[in-house]
Amino acid sequence: MEAIDRAVRRIQMMLGRGRVMLVDDSGPVQKIQVRSNKHEVADDRLRVTEFGFSSNPPVGSDVLTSHISGDRTDGAVYATNHQESRPRGMAPGESMLYSEDGKQIYLTASGGIVVEAKGQDVTVNNATTVTINASTEILMNTPLLKVTGDILDNSGTNTKTIAQMRTVYDGHHHGGVTPGAGSSSTPDSTM
Repeated sequence: MEAIDRAVRRIQMMLGRGRVMLVDDSGPVQKIQVRSNKHEVADDRLRVTEFGFSSNPPVGSDVLTSHISGDRTDGAVYATNHQESRPRGMAPGESMLYSEDGKQIYLTASGGIVVEAKGQDVTVNNATTVTINASTEILMNTPLLKVTGDILDNSGTNTKTIAQMRTVYDGHHHGGVTPGAGSSSTPDSTM
């Protein structure tokens, strides 16, 4: 009977929940210190996540833990949740990648994708080409659009860059303004 009681206790100890106390994100596998109750604080619990996704859960996040054979000296964290920053009110089928400070990439049920940067920069690094295929239009609501290189209209109607068009405009003359072979001077204001 004692062996059965011991087996039942080990089964009961296989799963647990707790709170994040500390995260070590320096190694190949993230390690978390977990407080399960006022008497149990476990160090170096491995946190296993899905390939391609990574996060550093804030202190105080909820965790679910598993312990092989109910051995509480060796366990792993397999789920985390930060109650204060978790988005709420999502529709069935929606997904969101989010941060503690409110930045989001939101895949909506209506088929849209919304990126919320919370007033912070969005950067794309080391892309050789960035292509946007829009079936209707591209709208940029911005007080200033900066481009460090040339702009080329590749639709087939124009093969010159904006810089080349500006040079042509700034140097052009109007013929036939006065009788004879004379022409006007270059424009008063340049492009």
